[in-house]
Amino acid sequence: MQIHKNPGAGAFPEPPMRSRQQMHDIILGFAKSEERIRLVTLEGSRTNRNIPADEFQDYDITFFVTDMDAFTADDGWLDVFGERLILQKPEDMELFPAEERGYSYLMLFADGVKVDLTLLPLELLEEYFTWDKLVELLLDKDGRVQKPPVPTDIDYRLQRPTARMFDDCCNEFWNTVPYVVKGLCRREILFAIDHLNDVVRKELLRMISWMAGAERGFGFSPGKNYKFLEQYVSGELWQRLLSTYRMDSYGDMWTALTGCMKLFREVSKRTARLLGYPYPDYDDKISGYVERQEKRNLATDLGNER
Repeated sequence: MQIHKNPGAGAFPEPPMRSRQQMHDIILGFAKSEERIRLVTLEGSRTNRNIPADEFQDYDITFFVTDMDAFTADDGWLDVFGERLILQKPEDMELFPAEERGYSYLMLFADGVKVDLTLLPLELLEEYFTWDKLVELLLDKDGRVQKPPVPTDIDYRLQRPTARMFDDCCNEFWNTVPYVVKGLCRREILFAIDHLNDVVRKELLRMISWMAGAERGFGFSPGKNYKFLEQYVSGELWQRLLSTYRMDSYGDMWTALTGCMKLFREVSKRTARLLGYPYPDYDDKISGYVERQEKRNLATDLGNER
């Protein structure tokens, strides 16, 4: 990770953000001048016409190159893109091992522009176009791509779950709820928060999106991390969901957990009716277990206070 010198917050005014056209000119100008770059693509949200454009969208760029080592040996060539606030190279990190192919440079610039640039060897070109359909071809010096792809978010659109998928979601939700309870009863709040957020809440969000699909028709995208979900549910449900994010005390955690359980129960039962799927009986059993543990926990707390 490379951090440029910071003269102090507010010491200098932030430069005006470069426009999309300016960034394209810089990126393609460099690629055209560099013989070892043969092909350039744009990926992600900036290729998706179904997402409103804004200044916070990354420029997800891939350079297909003939000599990877020539670029990775020295970061100096990155200066052509502007003054950086921070640089991360996932493939050069020990604590956070890279999960993708190639070599990446994640850069935030002084004007607020964010560029995630990946280098890939030319031999991966054919395979690359099978990875994601949100890809736009910006430059092809050698005419290697006979049919340039038309970007589409079809792989990110909500799909109707099968009966097995529906039951798996319910099972994962209710199977993890006792772990949250365990953490609360042991006074291990971080353990409880982690299980609530990482599993229980994720399945709740999944089920809410399925209910929206069952009501409105599948084929829309709820967005990464369900960021567009608010558009597809009622205001009342949305507020109930947000109310479960208060988790800064044991009392609030119990409230958040039981709120998630009640919401999941209502949403999943409605989804089951709409899709014609059976609703599992272990909801009642786990809910009874949670209620008993919460009462015991409350009694213990009261006893300790006395």
